[in-house]
Amino acid sequence: MFPPAFADLEANLWLLLLAAIRPGAAFFAAPLFGMTSVPIQLRFVVAVAIGMAALNVVPFQLPPGGIASFAGIALVIGEALAGLALGFAVQIGFSAAMLAGEIVGNAMGLGFAGMMDPQTGSPTPALAQLLSILGTFLFLAINGHLTLATILVDSYRTLPMGQAWLGADSVHGLVLFGGDMLAAGFAIALPVGFALILVQIVMGMLARSAPTMNLFAVGLPATLLAGLVLIAIAAPAIGEGITRAIESGLEQARTIAGGR
Repeated sequence: MFPPAFADLEANLWLLLLAAIRPGAAFFAAPLFGMTSVPIQLRFVVAVAIGMAALNVVPFQLPPGGIASFAGIALVIGEALAGLALGFAVQIGFSAAMLAGEIVGNAMGLGFAGMMDPQTGSPTPALAQLLSILGTFLFLAINGHLTLATILVDSYRTLPMGQAWLGADSVHGLVLFGGDMLAAGFAIALPVGFALILVQIVMGMLARSAPTMNLFAVGLPATLLAGLVLIAIAAPAIGEGITRAIESGLEQARTIAGGR
């Protein structure tokens, strides 16, 4: 039998674990936190810390039948889906950088050069990996990790535990936001990509005017050199575009957290 001071220990532990489901699911889908290189133990500790803050914002009681009841299972599913939606919204904004890197990398002829992406664990083009790392630094520079934590805590006010089912408008807005970020990725890659297309046209004209010229020996180094110079020139614009995409992802997560 527990001493009086530990009478509610089990119930409080269950409440804490339930409150950590939404932040844990969000960190699983969000950038930086969702990297395979981030230990699961660290994600769990951060999720529990945010769950403790959430319990202080909105008090909550366990379902009458416990976690094993229908109400408890529905609560866990709703919390997981809400967290995944919040993290995935930020991840969509973050993916605009990788899309731009893949477009520019393929235009430069670097499509064959791949590196292991720490975010997904799959090989990605080297330039996409470079812009992904740049996006990670910008995400930290604008305090995106702290903003995401704030959004998660505030979401418990409008989407309390047990009532965290996303509406059709939230899902529809998330789908439309994916299309916007696809356009944002193309916009980030547009200055460098369009200039590289012009370089490719010039290489094609040279190949037609001098058929004996080895196009691969001349065209590939010229395209790589032009791409590096253009990326260096357009670096401020690329960084600004990536920052706007990440901020849009955080704003979309805030919209979902507001139940809209």
